Amino acid sequence: MDETLRTLAGRRVVVTGATNGLGMATARALAQAGARVVLAVRDVELGAQRAREFGGDCEVAHLDLADLASVRAFADTLEGPVDHLINNAGVFPHQRRRTADGFELGIGTNFLGPFALTNLLLPRIERQIVSVASDAHRGTKQIDPEDLDLSRTRWTPPRAYARSKLAVMLWGLELDRRLRAAGSPVSAMLTTPGWVASNISNKPHLGIAHRVVQGAASRLANDVDAGAQTTLYCLTQPIAPGSYVGVDGIWALRGQPVLFGRSTAACDFDAAARLWAKAEDLTGTAWPSAISA
Repeated sequence: MDETLRTLAGRRVVVTGATNGLGMATARALAQAGARVVLAVRDVELGAQRAREFGGDCEVAHLDLADLASVRAFADTLEGPVDHLINNAGVFPHQRRRTADGFELGIGTNFLGPFALTNLLLPRIERQIVSVASDAHRGTKQIDPEDLDLSRTRWTPPRAYARSKLAVMLWGLELDRRLRAAGSPVSAMLTTPGWVASNISNKPHLGIAHRVVQGAASRLANDVDAGAQTTLYCLTQPIAPGSYVGVDGIWALRGQPVLFGRSTAACDFDAAARLWAKAEDLTGTAWPSAISA
């Protein structure tokens, strides 16, 4: 175990999507380091199994980011303060589908759900928010807050995913700005794990494609434990609020955590402010009145 993780012992950390992939690896490392980990998951039975496997101090709570009612229920039932919130859960939208609230699946799960969750929990967060983005955000040059569902543009899985991750990048930009302006002790950071050999392509209709992707990933990508290092780096290293952490390998596919650059589109403060306003309207959540902006 990296000894720096032991500095997190006793801290309470909420990890979304903690049953598989990056979330599982992140939660496991934190639990074994002595953190008090909340596994915020859709499948609570699998979450309980993971908690037994991880050992340490873990609690399991239901959370479906594709359903704002579930997001509100989680925030309402979670008691006590939170040191760190890790917005890890996400989806690659292989098919055009909608969330329980009618949002396009990628934007709803990867951005609007975590946005609402963070607003609802922020008055109780005491240290840090880390949101897992992706360098796939470079695949799109702009995002129209009035067309988050891509109803005016041809929908494809890569386009939907890239736009959802650009939304996360812009949200992180504005979240950091607001926290700084409020003089808050809470910091906000963004990460990209590189290419990770996870189960994101493991869908019933993608059997052959999934095997091809996994075969390539096993040779070229980080495993989930290595992929989780960018998030853990944010929790343990003295880096500046608002940082974007990626990996140092060729084409940013794999490697060790390093401070990373973001695309021009992801540095647009005006676009970030417009996106924030639209997300507040769509989710019915707002910047907490307890925290002056």
